[in-house]
Amino acid sequence: MQLQDHLPLQLHLHEPGLHSRPVMPARGAGRECAESCMDYLTLELVHHYRDAQQGPSLQAALDAVGERVGRQLAERYARDRPPLTEPLEAMKWLCKEFWGEVFRKPVDNLRTNHRGTFVLRDTQFRWLWRLAQNQMPPQLGLSLPPAVPKTELAADYLVLPCAIVRGALAQLGLDCSVAADAASLPQVDFTVVLAGGGTGGAGAAARGAR
Repeated sequence: MQLQDHLPLQLHLHEPGLHSRPVMPARGAGRECAESCMDYLTLELVHHYRDAQQGPSLQAALDAVGERVGRQLAERYARDRPPLTEPLEAMKWLCKEFWGEVFRKPVDNLRTNHRGTFVLRDTQFRWLWRLAQNQMPPQLGLSLPPAVPKTELAADYLVLPCAIVRGALAQLGLDCSVAADAASLPQVDFTVVLAGGGTGGAGAAARGAR
């Protein structure tokens, strides 16, 4: 599917009123955590479930963790705002407020075909920024192992953010699938496909979650 053929609308996410809270909390406003802690936590989660001999698979485990976290974060961040009654409103909120809080910067570009498919482009996805920048320097007298394509390395680390996005939208009443394309790291494209073409009632579920 060619995106330019099926996703004609590009939405600029800098409209006034869409971002009602700061991306970064004010100093002293609450507990803060170094960003590197999130990097290490994600790394350890992937390594733990990848190497586990028993229990759920990596995909299943990170899907469950991410969806639960996404639901909880969406409930928290959307608590003090009017209900999001339309899928497009929910996606704009996700790209501005939710993305800024969770992934430390808003989405750079949002495209939709108005039939329930949205492509969210983050040109500097912070959770994979270090992976994109990691270049092993040659060592004297030692040969390096064959390089693993970064898209292959990134695949396991994108399971968790995809599940978080899916969980956040589920909390708003939008059943969907989420896939990620990291072919141009650190740029990542997230494709969200709403069940039923996005005809569900996001507002009713959002009101019920309050």
